Amino acid sequence: MSASIRYLLPPGDMPSAWYNVLPRLSTPLAPPLNPATGQPAGPADLLPIFPEGLVMQEMCPDPWVDIPGPVLDIYRTYRPSPLVRAIRLEEALETPAHIYYKYEGVSAAGSHKPNTAIAQAYVNKQEGVRRLATETGAGQWGSALAHACAMFGLECTVYMVRVSYNQKPYRRSFMQVFGAAVHSSPSTVTEIGRKVLADDPDTPGSLGIAISEALEDTVKHEDCKYSLGSVLNHVLLHQTIIGLEAKQQLEKLGEQPDVVIGCHGGGSNFAGIALPFVDDKLAGRTVRLLAVEPTACPTLTRGPYAYDFGDLGQMTPLLKMHTLGHSFVPAGIHAGGLRYHGAAPICSKLLADGMIEAKAYPQVPVFDAAVQFARAEGLVPAPESAHAIRAVVDEALEAKELGEERVILFNLSGHGMFDLGAYDAYFAGELVDYDLPAEALDRALKCLPAVGG
Repeated sequence: MSASIRYLLPPGDMPSAWYNVLPRLSTPLAPPLNPATGQPAGPADLLPIFPEGLVMQEMCPDPWVDIPGPVLDIYRTYRPSPLVRAIRLEEALETPAHIYYKYEGVSAAGSHKPNTAIAQAYVNKQEGVRRLATETGAGQWGSALAHACAMFGLECTVYMVRVSYNQKPYRRSFMQVFGAAVHSSPSTVTEIGRKVLADDPDTPGSLGIAISEALEDTVKHEDCKYSLGSVLNHVLLHQTIIGLEAKQQLEKLGEQPDVVIGCHGGGSNFAGIALPFVDDKLAGRTVRLLAVEPTACPTLTRGPYAYDFGDLGQMTPLLKMHTLGHSFVPAGIHAGGLRYHGAAPICSKLLADGMIEAKAYPQVPVFDAAVQFARAEGLVPAPESAHAIRAVVDEALEAKELGEERVILFNLSGHGMFDLGAYDAYFAGELVDYDLPAEALDRALKCLPAVGG
């Protein structure tokens, strides 16, 4: 096929229900724990911070959850998202592999994050909530929630990790366009933010700190609820629309993936593309599900599987997950959305059960692959998505070496047009590869709570 052709595949129909992996797990997911009692947390423990509808989705036993009509209406402005055959990249790599990517950058926020932001804003609106508070790492989640809140007439407050707040000013501008109040985290707005700044005025911030600020804001205001863009079960549930669409689109071509790849920070990106293929594995079909993370924040590849808090201030329930410790502050790499200390409990259990794989890369080879992809396919990927692309390139080159017609599917979860500062640093030779030192990991893990099993 000519390199001048880029394969845009039939869109298919948009699913009307989300896929719930919880009933498919080999054993039940370890429950969240109330940190005060060490006992399993029930709905009553979660209702002060989340609306009832999302709490019910968090613990839902049903294999399918219907998507509400008003959510579908907004989804239709950008869904089904395109599935693209990366013919030019295949030719550049001279690989026999077939490479497909699900392009989520077509949403208003330029990433996959609206898939859950819209759903969460809708449920909160239905329950009479006035304002949502949240954190954001790279700014993609904050952008998505600001947009979703505007669509449903909600106010929005975003605590943006300081290093990204400074690196990505136009993400702040985007959120402000949709009426959000954006604070650099740690901020002077909250008690936890002021304490962190007093202890370390030069801290780059972390998602753990920003989550604590958003939670403190929430519990102090009765008309406010907390909204999370990754990690929790209901968030991963909403994102499965990505993989469901991809399966349908590939089936129309008579293709089935041999490997499904997504970058992994908290887990929503990877889970969105990969979870709908768990059924394939359970049915005996050989398909690898590969989560890719940065070596600077190697949660799945080096973090123990243990109960931990989701935030620095220890305000969340305890979750059993792969973790680097809730006090961990990652290096300021440019993939801000992947700098979280914990992995989604669902992804963590699937890794422990051998259902998924995990791999970590430093950021310079990640950007090498991002530039190679952009020059072949004509799209600038977000630094987070570029981690998946690095693994895709390696898989394709391995297929070339083995003479194997491997089918590779990955989630191109967002565009990089707000991340050009990272590319400037790459071309200037200023990006530094960073492997988390063992002593830093050991120090962070000392804070793990002595509770749970």
